[in-house]
Amino acid sequence: MKRFDIITIFPDIFSGFVKESLISKAIHKRLISVRAHYLRKWTTDKHQTVDGKPYGGGPGLVMRVDPIAKAVASLRRLNLRSRRGSTSAVRVILFSPRGKQFDQVTAKRWLKYDRLIFICGRYEGVDERVADYIADEVVSVGPYVLNGGEVAAMVVIESVARLVPGFMHDSDSQSKEDHAQYTKPEVVKIGGKNRTVPSVLLSGDHAKIAVWRSKNRKS
Repeated sequence: MKRFDIITIFPDIFSGFVKESLISKAIHKRLISVRAHYLRKWTTDKHQTVDGKPYGGGPGLVMRVDPIAKAVASLRRLNLRSRRGSTSAVRVILFSPRGKQFDQVTAKRWLKYDRLIFICGRYEGVDERVADYIADEVVSVGPYVLNGGEVAAMVVIESVARLVPGFMHDSDSQSKEDHAQYTKPEVVKIGGKNRTVPSVLLSGDHAKIAVWRSKNRKS
């Protein structure tokens, strides 16, 4: 079983995510496990403080390093056993718009780890010591800024989980086709004009179809 641990101040965001579609089915089949952990559980003050004003001044608040350090250490100590009987391999990921761009190559590389621990930032950012000394990698899911790392975590979970053997109903669907695709109806009126399926796809000539698809790959 591949396990995803998510450190967040909004664990309820993942409630619906784990109950729907193929993610839910994979969890029930014990192919994957998705656990959202409430960061405030690792605070020590009565207000459960996870943020502070930035040193040197500036707007907003920055997420503190100490509860994150405790959370990651606690999750690492779980020391779960892999199917191979050895201590499970763990990778700690911090989501940040300044991180390396996440892509399919990264998803395949992370597949080899038994556990992925995701740190979801919020506010104006995360204390840089998390990136420097706690996370194994700092990753961005796109050239834009999100409110936090939770949506990024969902993106990565879907991308990695679908590579797990048995996750997809059809192994051929494990990697989505990257060319233009069509289905019924063969003709549909859009904008006052009939829009049709390319005739080559209706020809039954698989060699010509393969050539057409190679020329119509999505960027």
